[in-house]
Amino acid sequence: MRKGRLKGWRDFLREEEGMGTVEIILIIVVLIGLVIIFKTQLRALVEKVFEKITKDSNTIMS
Repeated sequence: MRKGRLKGWRDFLREEEGMGTVEIILIIVVLIGLVIIFKTQLRALVEKVFEKITKDSNTIMS
């Protein structure tokens, strides 16, 4: 009886089905956390990039 339980436990640990979903969810949670933590810095960076793009596009159009 005990060997059967250990074999079942070993099979459960080796099973990889569903691991992809868990990994994707963890990655999404980490990314959302980073966005929340660095929200102001990211916003400033994006605004700076768009200002540069706008400025450069205006010089090209002139």
